[in-house]
Amino acid sequence: MAEEDLRASRLERLAFPLGASLTARILAVNLIPLLVLALSLFFLDSYRRQLLDERYKLARIEAQITAEALAGATPERQKALLVQIGKEQRMRLRMYDAAGKLIADSFALDAPAFTLSDPADTPFTDDLARWTDQAVNFAVRADAAPPYVEPDDLNADAWPELSRVRQQGFTQIELRRAPDGTPMITAAAPVGLNGASLLTTRHAVDITQAVRSARTSLLTIIFIALAVSIVLSLYLAATIIEPLRRLVRAAVKVRAGREREIEVPRMDERTDEIGLLARAVSDMTGALRHRIDAVESFAADVAHEIKNPLASLRSAIESLPRVTEPGLRAQLEEVAAHDVRRIDRLVSEISEASRIDAELSRATFELVDLAELFANVVATKQTRGEVRDCVVTVEKQVDDARVLGVPLRLERVAENLIDNAVSFSPPGGTITVTIRRHGNRLATLVCDQGPGIPEGEREKVFRRFHSQRPDHENFGNHSGLGLAIARTIIEAHDGTLLVADESPLGGACLMFELPVT
Repeated sequence: MAEEDLRASRLERLAFPLGASLTARILAVNLIPLLVLALSLFFLDSYRRQLLDERYKLARIEAQITAEALAGATPERQKALLVQIGKEQRMRLRMYDAAGKLIADSFALDAPAFTLSDPADTPFTDDLARWTDQAVNFAVRADAAPPYVEPDDLNADAWPELSRVRQQGFTQIELRRAPDGTPMITAAAPVGLNGASLLTTRHAVDITQAVRSARTSLLTIIFIALAVSIVLSLYLAATIIEPLRRLVRAAVKVRAGREREIEVPRMDERTDEIGLLARAVSDMTGALRHRIDAVESFAADVAHEIKNPLASLRSAIESLPRVTEPGLRAQLEEVAAHDVRRIDRLVSEISEASRIDAELSRATFELVDLAELFANVVATKQTRGEVRDCVVTVEKQVDDARVLGVPLRLERVAENLIDNAVSFSPPGGTITVTIRRHGNRLATLVCDQGPGIPEGEREKVFRRFHSQRPDHENFGNHSGLGLAIARTIIEAHDGTLLVADESPLGGACLMFELPVT
């Protein structure tokens, strides 16, 4: 688990800046694919080149076919063909003789088939389209075509492609750029065998329009997807981040100790991970408050319990110098010694009660036979004379009385329960320890013949420093922590300790249950 967390942390550091908010991360995750899609705009240049390549082939074929048609025609027929083909194909056709002199121009013979627009007179939308063309061309580092300019010299040598045709004898293609940035394609082809040549000029504005149309469609899709992605990202961020911020604000208030009754939002309506986190934080806060309340209550109880013997001890010590009568001095000394023993007992019990949870959380559980454990505890106490004249028996009603636990701690539970039963038993009373199966748990009952425990007092006996003792016991011999410590140990073993509803001996009957192995 630690390695997975480490890999996740490294991946997070590589993927996003450490200071990036969740909103920024969500937006980035959703927008990066759109940015990648936006880069496809640059691939439109390859689409434009493909269209140009196809148009080059078409221009070459048109020039060659037209040249063949002109080769066998009379001068009048040649002029008629130039006008007809120019109108139909929206081109400008010029024919030159063997000396390179212009002998026919379709634009001079008839109305021009196309006109070139002046960028200064075009609307803003066209200007924006041209700027976009230039930006894309610059980004993809497309080769810029030379500008299309009608030469002042009307001879064939003014056109490089015509010069090459006259020298090499086969069709030549040239690409130029109109004033508005649209392509101008010229094709030069030889006419017949007498040295004449043909020059065709096409304003391929449809190529630019096709590229712009494709780019507009793609941009429209990108902007719509971008808007939808931003809205969805912000919605997703709101559903994730705002609840987290509410949790953070509540956690900060809890940490600062402000508004003790602050309610950490549980978000019960949410069934996702945020809802699970909110409920976990709320439960954790409740547990923390309960623990704080318990610690504060325990501290107050400790101060109260220690204060009484300290006050008695102080009074006895302060009185000793003023008392000269030997019997009274001996009595004061006995009081002081008794208070010291009481304080020592309290400190020991308090220390043990405070470290039980920590010790058990680190302890290794092992198989413990409860019947054998109680038998050993009873035998030891009988040897030490700690059961007074009571008869203590251990009855095992199961074949296997083993449970998983910490032997020393379970032994402490047995000692506390037997001590409690001995304290409340009458002289010569009977105490029974019965171990039996209760479902999938092992139940142990410690019963006595004492006065029993009223129903309203059954939970109070497990409170810390609850020390309602029988009259025959000396005051201060018990700290009131015995049953509280026993319950803490049993609960740390996933068990329960409570007062049983019925006692076979008529007195009190304490029962604890532990899971079977």
